[in-house]
Amino acid sequence: MDKISNSNRVSLLRNNWLACLVVIAAIPVVVHLTNDYRSGSEFGWDVRVNCAAVEAHANGLNPYYVKNLKDTNLSYPYLPVTLDAFRPLCVDGFLTRHYRGIYLAVAALSVLLLCSFGISRRSLGDVCLKALCVFGGFAGFEWALVTGNFAAISGLLTALALSLFLSGLSAQEKNSGNEAPFAPYAAGAAVFGLLISLKVIFLPLLLSFYFLPLSRRRKIILMVVAAVCFAAPGLISLLFYHDLFFSWIDAITGQIPGQHSPALEGCNPSLLCLGQAVSENSGLVHQKLVGTLFYGFAATLLVIGPLAGSLVRLVRNERMSDDRSFLQRLDRLLIERPRLAMRVAVLSMFALYLCAPRLKEYAYFELAIYAAALIVDLPATAIAAVLAGTVVAPILAMQTHNPFVSTYGQTAAALFCFWIVLSDLDPSVFGLRESKKP
Repeated sequence: MDKISNSNRVSLLRNNWLACLVVIAAIPVVVHLTNDYRSGSEFGWDVRVNCAAVEAHANGLNPYYVKNLKDTNLSYPYLPVTLDAFRPLCVDGFLTRHYRGIYLAVAALSVLLLCSFGISRRSLGDVCLKALCVFGGFAGFEWALVTGNFAAISGLLTALALSLFLSGLSAQEKNSGNEAPFAPYAAGAAVFGLLISLKVIFLPLLLSFYFLPLSRRRKIILMVVAAVCFAAPGLISLLFYHDLFFSWIDAITGQIPGQHSPALEGCNPSLLCLGQAVSENSGLVHQKLVGTLFYGFAATLLVIGPLAGSLVRLVRNERMSDDRSFLQRLDRLLIERPRLAMRVAVLSMFALYLCAPRLKEYAYFELAIYAAALIVDLPATAIAAVLAGTVVAPILAMQTHNPFVSTYGQTAAALFCFWIVLSDLDPSVFGLRESKKP
């Protein structure tokens, strides 16, 4: 009885400690979001561009020429098919006037989707942790709210895809010993493909499907499903918006003279821009080439390499006695330990997203969605570190007058979060102890 009482007392103490930490971390998030919500009309420039493009298209003008857009000097970056898809949102300026409230509702819906299913436990405390991570993680949602960028919608689709994957995991565990249900995974892959079609640079994220707890044949099918859904909007745009499709290519590649283009934008908080900044300050010749090489080196050394090394150690720690290949042993490990597989899959999505070139400030909202799916499975000390590094630190970095810190604070926070989650998955990364089995 004393042991039970002591256990309950420790659990209660842990919950109270985490609750206090969540409240403290939530204060600056609430203050910043409140200020952004009450901000004037000078913010929300991306949503105005998007709705101006929809209006120009409805009036028979080419929306990829900035001169045809009202009250903006920015260009429209999305595929032509989205012009009709977004039209209901922009009717009579509804989205432009009310986007802040809509985005807050979208973020709240993302939290509910992530809480529908979980890799492990679900409780009120976990809901609060996920909510804090979604609304405050990496300051991504704050940037989406300030700019009005449709990253808020991308974040919602990310949460929906993860929810479908996690629902497949839940059904898989209930049908222990039987073949895993495929429909939720296929639906999640389809949503994922549509999501990536909005931002082509995130196509490598499909590789993370290999770590799902399914047979190799089914995982390849999922990749095909996602690839088809990724290609469908582009094919529809090419077939039914033929002239606009090539104008879109010219706009995003900077081929239209005298106007803004995503390809011509300055530095942003990504590993690629960090590499270019380092090469420019070093005074070396061929700075662009050196910056690209540094980007590849940093992505491999800080993200891809450690993740791959941890996977190798996880497979080796199983000490399987047969002579099967590494991939066969990995497939067996992922199927036999589906919760581990799902954590590896989500972490690999986080890693590949983080390595994407030219990652914008508001795109970190989607990284926060991935982090929210992972954070509740961490021990208390790791949760404290993640909250400090991913919620509080980026807000403080935004307030500094140092351009380097304010620009790359989000990148550093995302790397910190990645390493914390990876060290929990494979503590031998730091040489602490053997990997544990979730």
